[in-house]
Amino acid sequence: MTEPLHVHFEDLEVGQVIPLGACAVDGGAMDVFVERFAPGWDVAYGAPDALVYALWSRLSAEKAGHWAGTKTLAVDGLRFMRNPPPGELLRGRLTIMGKDPVGDDKGIVIAQQDLLDEAGRLVFSCLTRALVARR
Repeated sequence: MTEPLHVHFEDLEVGQVIPLGACAVDGGAMDVFVERFAPGWDVAYGAPDALVYALWSRLSAEKAGHWAGTKTLAVDGLRFMRNPPPGELLRGRLTIMGKDPVGDDKGIVIAQQDLLDEAGRLVFSCLTRALVARR
């Protein structure tokens, strides 16, 4: 069996945009989430910020799972622009903003990560710093 290909520090370029995939805001899951983690939130307002963050986090983790030796160091500058309604399809994207080698075996990758709704409007955005293995 061969080892799956992994994205390394050298494979990423500043300005590169990487799709994170898509996920829908599930109405049933939102109801359970609000009941357990956001009591008092009115679902008529759409998905609460914490659920939007969880959806982004899942998409980001699934994509970064294919990166070699990845460790997220920071998530900063969180912006919640709107609360999507149940059924809304959200698309994620990651834009490489900067890179900095750290020694011979790893580097820091700075990225902006966004969630967009079906109309292309910004729902959520943040900046991340991750440690990625070098070849």
